[in-house]
Amino acid sequence: MSIPKTQKAAIFETNGGKIEYKDIPVPTPKPTEILINVKYSGVCHTDLHAWKGDWPLDTKLPLVGGHEGAGIVVAKGDQVTNFEIGDYAGIKWLNGSCMSCEFCQQGAEPNCPDADLSGYTHDGSFQQYATADAVQAAKIPKGTDLAEVAPILCAGVTVYKALKTAALTPGQFVAISGAGGGLGSLAVQYAKAMGLRVVGIDGGEDKEKLFKSLGGEIFIDFTKTKDVVTAIQEATNGGPHGVINVSVSPAAISQSCKYVRTLGTVVLVGLPAGAVCESSVFEHVIKSIQIKGSYVGNRQDTAEAIDFFSRGLVKSPIKIVGLSELDSVYKLMEEGKIVGRYVLDTSK
Repeated sequence: MSIPKTQKAAIFETNGGKIEYKDIPVPTPKPTEILINVKYSGVCHTDLHAWKGDWPLDTKLPLVGGHEGAGIVVAKGDQVTNFEIGDYAGIKWLNGSCMSCEFCQQGAEPNCPDADLSGYTHDGSFQQYATADAVQAAKIPKGTDLAEVAPILCAGVTVYKALKTAALTPGQFVAISGAGGGLGSLAVQYAKAMGLRVVGIDGGEDKEKLFKSLGGEIFIDFTKTKDVVTAIQEATNGGPHGVINVSVSPAAISQSCKYVRTLGTVVLVGLPAGAVCESSVFEHVIKSIQIKGSYVGNRQDTAEAIDFFSRGLVKSPIKIVGLSELDSVYKLMEEGKIVGRYVLDTSK
């Protein structure tokens, strides 16, 4: 395949600085990397944090963000054996890891202390050509709609991993806090596909409509409900067995520790800057609840999450806009006006 010398990208020089849509060089893959012609890239809330630089982890600068990139392999390093030119491949948050530390050896590669992160420490998918470590790059079946699968590479894998972390059984209640957003809308579908009864917590009629269209059972609108804790517990006859927190509201995160069922599990996923999860020690002990953190999934989790998508069990509600419109997407994200997931077309 013909590879140009330059490409279009959305890049910024400083955290919080101007996002420029301009020509930059096409990167050359290292011996262990593949070069992917990115066709589409989802926009994640993590990308907003990377741009702002408000997490306690420094980004590389200048930086091309993005970590939900889906495209076609156009070149590969001489040590790559698991991808061929023309294969479909995905760029995930975890771009590469050492594969030799105690965490990598037990399949927890995202927790590797030397992890290389797409759109954070490694230029990501908000460009037309991006590199990824071949071991960690996601395999996508040929013929897949690349725009539709893009959000699965982070949002899908992340919520699927969180649901596995909750360790629930079919028929139990799971509450999704932030059910109408990009992660939440996928969490609802994965939960349904796993046989769970889904409670959605979010605000606004549009998000309720989306939640119900995805098969959600009970919707609690926090903008209209005076006592959210009581409403959820009454609707679930004692509280959900598990809670997946994908919202970026610190208050909602702490609130989930109150309404979760006795012996239930609260899973923390969303990462609002500087947030603290507050749980009454007395209630925590008496109810014997568990609070767990869930990061992104590993290679097996990724393969399983993509398989759910390929079998038609999950589908991300997306809106496609041009790569040049990234700054306007960030603005909508900051205002809390995004329903579903925005996906960038790198050709525009």
